[in-house]
Amino acid sequence: MAPAAEAMPHLPALGLAGPTASGKSALALAIARRWPVEIVSVDSALVYRGMDIGTAKPTPAEQAEVPHHLLDILEPTETYSAAQFAADARRLIAEIQARGRLPLLVGGTMLYFKALIDGLDALPQADVALRARLDADAAARGWPALHAELQRVDPATAARLAPHDAQRIQRALEVWHLSGEPMSRLHGRQRSAGLALPLLSLEPDSRAWLHQRIAQRFDQMLAAGLVDEVRRLRARGDLRPELPAMRCVGYRQAWLALDQGDLGTLREQGIAATRQLAKRQLTWLRSMLRTPVACDGPDPTGTALAWVARQLAPPN
Repeated sequence: MAPAAEAMPHLPALGLAGPTASGKSALALAIARRWPVEIVSVDSALVYRGMDIGTAKPTPAEQAEVPHHLLDILEPTETYSAAQFAADARRLIAEIQARGRLPLLVGGTMLYFKALIDGLDALPQADVALRARLDADAAARGWPALHAELQRVDPATAARLAPHDAQRIQRALEVWHLSGEPMSRLHGRQRSAGLALPLLSLEPDSRAWLHQRIAQRFDQMLAAGLVDEVRRLRARGDLRPELPAMRCVGYRQAWLALDQGDLGTLREQGIAATRQLAKRQLTWLRSMLRTPVACDGPDPTGTALAWVARQLAPPN
């Protein structure tokens, strides 16, 4: 780990984003070896305990080399929102900066980056009892029925959600019940302040290069025991496929394959789902203010390190 005296950051934080398998973790470690860094994970899957292989969670050795935050903070039965992330990230940024170190926010959950950078709408906080009632209703009638109910009270939000998008349907109905107003009307009201976060993103010039990396990484996950990891999660008895944790790419496909008793197509389905995730991540990135670096270019690490050095240069 770089000594704290080597460089003192002049910014509250730096961000490192990119699609899955683009090399974010390796680059973050390279940055940490040069500057006094603590890493804040920007990943909606890494928050869950017991989900290590399919999330490509940093290894114990990597976590020993540089402090990591927002890993293993929840059980897979729990949910975690963009608002919770933004609050946690702001707290951690202040704590890390107070230690004289550089907060480096690293990950591919672009909604979390957006919540932190752009601020959040003033929406009601989650209500555990109400969510339990909505879950019970969905178990009895199915999420399409609740989607139809949402269409009646908030057609604008319902129009952009699939009938089986349990998490977002639940949240939209929760907002309606708690506020008496549709979520679509509340968006934009009393938006909280955003954070100025210089953002570097790893983006491939060649989509084929990224697809090859995705396939290699999914093969590594399978070899490392992804299916057994999902078997252990299923054996807990308190998880179900509709939970946000179990809808993570790789876990969803493995759970379904075990349900069907057919692992023969898991590799193909897992790689296809990961490609779709990467496509969505790149679409998000194109709408964000960032400095792109070609992760399949001649020297992405050198280019990125030079960018960090520029951000940390003392002001004239």
